[in-house]
Amino acid sequence: MAEEKKDSKTKCPTAKKRDIQNAKRRLHNRSFKSRMKTAVRSFENEVTQKNETEAKACLNTVFSLLDKGVKMGIYKLNKVSRLKSSFSGRI
Repeated sequence: MAEEKKDSKTKCPTAKKRDIQNAKRRLHNRSFKSRMKTAVRSFENEVTQKNETEAKACLNTVFSLLDKGVKMGIYKLNKVSRLKSSFSGRI
């Protein structure tokens, strides 16, 4: 009879470590993007209700989060610049 081949490959320790690191980063990035979407939603809610002072306060938090996203490498600089321009035009 023919010998059975082992199909399951064992990963080397560095590959396992990269999988763990990627999972942590993915979770962190998803939570950050969720916070960002919530801030944008609250800003747009204030704009539709025409609360200018609260809209400006929300805009400051959105800008702060966008800058942090660029710093952490979650968003690219040109995307953030484009978003900032569009958000400031809505006020």
